[in-house]
Amino acid sequence: MDWLPNRAKGSRPNEDGRVVRFPRRAARPASRPATAASAPAEEFADYERDPDEPADDRHRMLMNFIAIAIVTLLIGAGVWIADVIGDMERDQDCVMQGRANCAPIEAPVSSRR
Repeated sequence: MDWLPNRAKGSRPNEDGRVVRFPRRAARPASRPATAASAPAEEFADYERDPDEPADDRHRMLMNFIAIAIVTLLIGAGVWIADVIGDMERDQDCVMQGRANCAPIEAPVSSRR
């Protein structure tokens, strides 16, 4: 038993770990109805469209447009927030380095004639 360094002296090999064999399941007979498998299909029955009804393409297109507008708004807000955080980080780095005049000065451009 010296070949296993972490095992306590005098312990049996099966005390540290053992393999538990589970019995195999018998195959389900085909004569039994599959009630669990048919339940999800019944749940989606409310969302199915009758083939005889015309499709409401106008409503679907409106919902797609609204979804695209929301995603575009979220992306724009994310880019704006990242830009603001970048500006604040640059200002903070400038102040932490002990520099003076870290705030940008915006002066109107005058044209000389």
